[in-house]
Amino acid sequence: MSKVLIIDDSPSQLVSMKRAVEKLGHEVVTAEDGAAGVEAAKRELPDLILMDVVMPNLNGFQATRTISKDASTSHIPIVLVTTKDQDTDRVWGMRQGAKAYVTKPIDDAELMRVIKEYLPGA
Repeated sequence: MSKVLIIDDSPSQLVSMKRAVEKLGHEVVTAEDGAAGVEAAKRELPDLILMDVVMPNLNGFQATRTISKDASTSHIPIVLVTTKDQDTDRVWGMRQGAKAYVTKPIDDAELMRVIKEYLPGA
């Protein structure tokens, strides 16, 4: 069983993604904004992070950059899960250190495919 950190300021999105991840048999840790997500990533050292972009305090792009540049967390794959669906957003997210980009509304099959891709043996 792997540990997945979900960072999203929407309670309904958190519940939806948590349910999908738990269906695959993984442990879930959550954070409700980018700053709390960065702290949770350092504390929990999850195997994968699912990160929203539009959040208070520290947005997902900033949090992704912080996590991917920190020596203690740079190995953790980050998947951006967001309503921002422009090509420029996708390119910018990948430049910040994200490994994949999934747009909302979330397609459960797509989310599960990405989770399985970054959690070998999932």
